[in-house]
Parts: sequence; C-alpha cells; structure tokens
Amino acid sequence: MTASDSIELIRASHLTDRAPYAYAAVASDVRRLVFTAGACPLDEDGATVAVGDVAGQAEQVMSNLRTALAAAGADLTDVVKTTVYVASHDRDDLVTAWDVVSRHFGAHDVPSTLLGVAVLGYRDQLVEVEAVAALR
Repeated sequence: MTASDSIELIRASHLTDRAPYAYAAVASDVRRLVFTAGACPLDEDGATVAVGDVAGQAEQVMSNLRTALAAAGADLTDVVKTTVYVASHDRDDLVTAWDVVSRHFGAHDVPSTLLGVAVLGYRDQLVEVEAVAALR
C-alpha cells in the first residue's frame, strides 16, 4: 500500500460537482504529516522568475513545491490539502494559476483554497502554494 492509498478524497453529494477538487480528504493510517512553507517562484539563486507572468510563476512554484516535498520524502500524490495564493484582484489571474496547479496534481484533486491577495513576500511575486502531505 502506498502513501496515496491512505488518502481518501471526499466528494460531498449535497454540494455542487462544479468544484474542480474534492471537498475534503481523509488521511488514514498515517505515520507522518508534512507541512510545507509556501512554495515561491524563486530560482536557485533566489531571484523571482517570470516577472509579470502568473502561469510562468505557477510553474516554478509547482517545481519548487515538488522539490520541497521530495526533501521530506513525499510527492504530490501524498498531499491532502493545498492553499494557492495569487497576488491579484483579477479572477482570471486566479484561474490561470489554478489551471497550472491543477494540471500538476492531475487526478489527485485534493481539497484546496484559492485566494486573491494584495501582495506576497518577494518583490514581483504573484503566486505561492503551500501544502500538507500525509505519509505512511
């Protein structure tokens, strides 16, 4: 049994099926939880990449998230919850970031919160993703 076998994604039949993610996740028989810091669109030198490009930053964020998870012995399939932050008041920018994040997770459509915020921590940063993963 893999770690992802211990994660049950819950669809709530009394809530709309239009949401592109599960409404809840249950992690059973778990030995460890992994809490990531927000993955940022920084390169190995600490520079913000893809300035002004939400999709480009989201790609870097997801690469960095995978790297952080791997350092803790986890992968995207071990994730039980994400929070996606986009520094924008434009809903289209949120959708753009979500499309990238969702593509990386594929069928493992964990519960997620997508937020538009005023500003993020690094100069020119538009996207950040944090995750919680469960390991057997």
